[in-house]
Amino acid sequence: MPRLDIGNASDDELVRASQRGRSDCYEELVFRHRDKIYARAFSMLRNEEEALDISQEAWIKGWQRLKQFKRDASFTTWMTRITINLCLDFLRKRKRQATDSLEKIDEEGGGIERRMPVETFNPTEDMEREELREEIDSAMEKLSYEHRTVLLLHEFEGMEYKEIAKAMHCSIGTVMSRLFYARRRLGGLLISLKKERRG
Repeated sequence: MPRLDIGNASDDELVRASQRGRSDCYEELVFRHRDKIYARAFSMLRNEEEALDISQEAWIKGWQRLKQFKRDASFTTWMTRITINLCLDFLRKRKRQATDSLEKIDEEGGGIERRMPVETFNPTEDMEREELREEIDSAMEKLSYEHRTVLLLHEFEGMEYKEIAKAMHCSIGTVMSRLFYARRRLGGLLISLKKERRG
């Protein structure tokens, strides 16, 4: 069997070798994708130290569960899902410790959306990609944990309502309600930010 050139090997080759116990190959995967995994954790936690801890925990879990990875998705997609689940667990624990429950407010106001006109907001129009990224980041920070998380999972990770409902331990209706409010709020925040910058 030819010797594996780790630096030039594909992710799939590195995964296969890692599944056979090659920790040096797994280290190469960590090196290649650690920034992306950290960025995903940070986008959910908005805290550098917590994101670093969670992303490191994700890599440890990835190594422990590597034999379960069936390669039916890309390695980074699989690692991203592990990271998201760890972030959700962390946020749930932190939320339980907080006294105020934003969720109750969400659920109580859930019926209003049926009487509200649907506003479609496309934030990608008329803006440069880099400027848009900064503005979305600023706006996302102002969203509640529930709204930010549901938006990230649906819009950026492409998860379906039922997957999000399972991950967040709530009903599909709640996911739809949160997504509606999150989009509406994000749209309003982005419009405000644009006005601020122009003014």
